[in-house]
Amino acid sequence: MNIKSIQDILPLVEKPSRYLGTEINCIKKDKNKIKLSIALVFPDLYEIGTSHLGLHILYHILNSHEEIAAERVFVPGTDMEAYLRSSDIPLMSLESKKPLKDFDIIGFSLLYELNYTNILNILDLAKIPFFSSKRDSSYPLIIAGGPCACNPEPVADFFDAIVIGDGEDVIMEISSSWLKWKEGANKEKDNLYKMWADIQGVYIPSFFEPTFDKSGFQILQPRFSKHREIKRAIVADLDKAPFPDTPILPYGRPIHDRLRLEVSRGCTRGCRFCQAGMIYRPVRERSVDTILALSKKSIMATGYEDISLLSLSVGDYICINSLMEQIMSFCEPRHIAVSFPSIRAGTLTPKLMQHVKRVRKTGFTIAPEAGSQRLRDVINKNIRKKDVIDTVKNAYDLGWQVIKLYFMVGLPTETSEDLTSIVNLVKELREVNSGKGRKNKINVSVTTFIPKPHTPFQWVRQISLAESKDRVGWLQKNLKMSGINFKWQNPEVSLLEGLWARGDRRLSRLLVAAHSKGCKLDGWSDKFNYRLWQEAICDEGVDIDFYTARSRNTEEPLPWDHIDVGVKKDYLIEEWERATSGILTPDCRTGNCNACGVCDFKFIEPKVFEKQDKVSAFDFANNVLISNGKSDTNNSVFKTLKISFSKVDQAKYFGHLEMVNIFLRATRRADIPIKFSQGFHPKPKISFEDTLPIGLESLNEHFYLIVSENFELRSIVKSLNKQLPEGLSVNDCQIVSTKTAHNNEKKYNYIVTIKEEFFDKKELENFLQSPEFIVSRIDRKGRLKKIDLKYMVLAIELLKPDKLQMILRSESGKTARPLEVIKEIFKLTDEKAKKARFIKMQ
Repeated sequence: MNIKSIQDILPLVEKPSRYLGTEINCIKKDKNKIKLSIALVFPDLYEIGTSHLGLHILYHILNSHEEIAAERVFVPGTDMEAYLRSSDIPLMSLESKKPLKDFDIIGFSLLYELNYTNILNILDLAKIPFFSSKRDSSYPLIIAGGPCACNPEPVADFFDAIVIGDGEDVIMEISSSWLKWKEGANKEKDNLYKMWADIQGVYIPSFFEPTFDKSGFQILQPRFSKHREIKRAIVADLDKAPFPDTPILPYGRPIHDRLRLEVSRGCTRGCRFCQAGMIYRPVRERSVDTILALSKKSIMATGYEDISLLSLSVGDYICINSLMEQIMSFCEPRHIAVSFPSIRAGTLTPKLMQHVKRVRKTGFTIAPEAGSQRLRDVINKNIRKKDVIDTVKNAYDLGWQVIKLYFMVGLPTETSEDLTSIVNLVKELREVNSGKGRKNKINVSVTTFIPKPHTPFQWVRQISLAESKDRVGWLQKNLKMSGINFKWQNPEVSLLEGLWARGDRRLSRLLVAAHSKGCKLDGWSDKFNYRLWQEAICDEGVDIDFYTARSRNTEEPLPWDHIDVGVKKDYLIEEWERATSGILTPDCRTGNCNACGVCDFKFIEPKVFEKQDKVSAFDFANNVLISNGKSDTNNSVFKTLKISFSKVDQAKYFGHLEMVNIFLRATRRADIPIKFSQGFHPKPKISFEDTLPIGLESLNEHFYLIVSENFELRSIVKSLNKQLPEGLSVNDCQIVSTKTAHNNEKKYNYIVTIKEEFFDKKELENFLQSPEFIVSRIDRKGRLKKIDLKYMVLAIELLKPDKLQMILRSESGKTARPLEVIKEIFKLTDEKAKKARFIKMQ
C-alpha cells in the first residue's frame, strides 16, 4: 500500500481524531518567528495524556513566549504505530506535524513508572537513540519532569536533564538558558549542561558517575563539587503562578473530560505512605477570587459542562464552603456540575454535598486506605471509622446511590485482622440506609502498597507477588456479595511499579531489553504482558527482590539520596519510628510546625487564605453566558431551530457522538440559550436527523435546537462558525414549528472517489445483473445479519474510472453503509475501501 504521510493513514485507524491537532484553543505558530521549538511528550495515549493538567500548564507558559513554540506528542495507538513503522514515517507533533527528531528540546512527563517503556517506544518511532551518551548535537535535547523524577535513577541514562519539583518557573529558565547558549560562541552540550545545572531543580545525570559497593548499593560520585545534590524547585506563591484559562478542548473521550482547576498544591496531613504528600509540601492555595476568575474565563473558552476542583485534599481547602457557594451561583443556572475527584472522609460535609447536588450528583471517592483503626494510625491517616460511616450516610441521605472506596493491602505491620477489618467495614457501610428501599452500591478498589521514595515507609519491604495475590484474592472472595463491586490492580503491575520506583541506574538496560521484547503500554491491562517482563528480567540478571522484597536499613545509601525534596531524612526516620509505635502526627496546617524541613519561613511556607464567613460579591455579570442564565426554564417560552451544516475534510474523522459534543460545547461558547430537560440529570434539547459514521463527509446535515423565544437569530451562523473546528461549518438556521417528521424510508445520494485504484466495470455489471446480492455482517450484539444490497442500492453508476455515484435506501433497522457497498460490489480490501472518499450529497 502506498502510504506517504499521516493523512494516508488516518482513514485506516481507530479514533483518527486523536491525531488531527486542530482542537479548539490549540496553538499554532509561524515557524519563521520561532527560535526555540519544544515538544511536550506525554508517554501514553492521547485520551490519557490530554487529560494531564501539568502538560496544559507548560503548554500555556511556553506558548506565552512569542519566540517559543510548544507542541504536543502522545503515544500512537498500536494500529497507527504499525502503519508508521511499515511506511517508515517518523513520529510527529500534533500541531505542525513536525517530526519529533526536528525539535530543539523534547520534554517527557514522568507521571507513572509503567509508562517508561513508552518513552523508549516514542524515541524509537522518532529515530532518536535511547541513551543521552549516544546522541550528538544533531539530535534534540531530551529532558523530563514529574513526580517520578523524585527517583530519576532508573531512567537517568536516557535524559540530558531532569526537572525535580514544580515546573512553572524552571521551564522558562531552561528555555532562556537554551536561547543564550544557542546565540553564544560555545555550542558544546556540556556548556549548556552547566548553565542548566545552576538552575534550582535541574538534575544533569551525566554530572554524576554511578558506583556500586560490595553490597550492591548505588553511590553517585559528583563530577563537580558545586553540583552534589539537587534541590527541588518550589513555586512559593501558587496564587500568582500562571495557569491556563483557555485550555485545549480535546477530541474524543479523554479520561477527564471536564475543566480541571487546581485549587491548592501540597498537603500537610502527613499520611506516611503518600509520596505526593511529602514531595509537594508546603500547602499553597489559590484565592477564591482567582479560582472564580479562572473558572469563568475557562468555561467561556471551552464550553465544558463539568468542573473538577483538584487538590491532594480538596476538603482541606480553607475557603471551600465559600468557594462552592460562589462557584455554584455561576454554574447552577448554566447546568455546569462541580465535582471532587477524591475527598477525605470527615471533610465531605452535608453542606458541601448540598452544593454539589444542585446540578447533579457527581461521583466521589473516599479512601480509608486501611480497614482497622490500628493500621490507619500506623499510616497516620487521621480519620476514624465514624468519619467514614457518617460521610457515607450523609451521601445516601442526600440522594447518592454509588460510593467508591479505596484500600491498600501490604501496608507495614498489616495482619490478617486488618484484612478482616476491610471486609467488616465494607459490610457495615453496605447496611447504611439499607432499610429505606434503595439499592445502594459500593465500588471497592484495592491495590498493593508500594513503598515510595522520600516517604517514611521508603525503607520497608514490598510484599511479594504471591502475598499480594493471596490477599487480593481473599478480599475478592469475602466481598463477593450483592451491592459490592470489587476491583483491584494487577499485583504483577504493582510489583513492577515498585521495582521502577525504587531502582537505580542498572535498570536502564532492563528497560531497553523489555522494550526490545515488545513491552509497551504496560499501564493498559489488555497490553500488559508480564511474561515478557519476566524474560527481560531473567536475561539481564536483575534481582527484583533486591529492590522490592527486602527491608532497608536507615543507614543504607538510597539511589535517590542526591535528590533533596525538602523533607529531611531525619524527619522521615522519626515518622517511621512513630509509625511502628502507632503514634499519630498532627496536621501542621492547624497545629504546630512538625519540623519536616521544607519551609524556610522566608520564601517557602504554607500559603493559605483566611476562611470567609461572608460571601464576597464576585462579579460574574460581565460576559455572562446567555445559555440558561435563568433557572426557571419551565416558565420560559421557547422556539425550535433547524440548523444545517456541513462536515468535510478533516472533520470526517469525528464520530457521531464526538461531533454532537463538539456542537454542544460550541453552543455554550457562542452564548446560545438552549433549553434543558427536567429531572435529576438535565440534558440540553438538541437532536440530529442522521448519524454520520467516521470517515463520511456530508454537504448538508441538520440538527435541531430548542432555544429561548427572545434569542436573536441574525448572528447565530457566524457565532457558531467561530466556535467550530476545521471542517465543520454551519450553513443556515431557520425557525420551525417542530422537529421535521420523516418517513421510515429515506434515500441518500453519495459520491465516492477511490484512491490509487479504478472501479472494476465487470464487478459492477455482475452486481447489476444479479437478482440478489446477499452480504452478511455481525451486529453490535454479536448476531449474524444478512442484507440484500440489490434492495438497498437504488442506483449506482460510474462517473469516471475512479469515481461513482450511488443512491442508497435506508429503513428503520435496515441500512447499508457506503463503505460496505463498494467493498462488497468491487471486492475491495478493507484498506482500499477505507481510503476512498465518501461524500453524502443529500
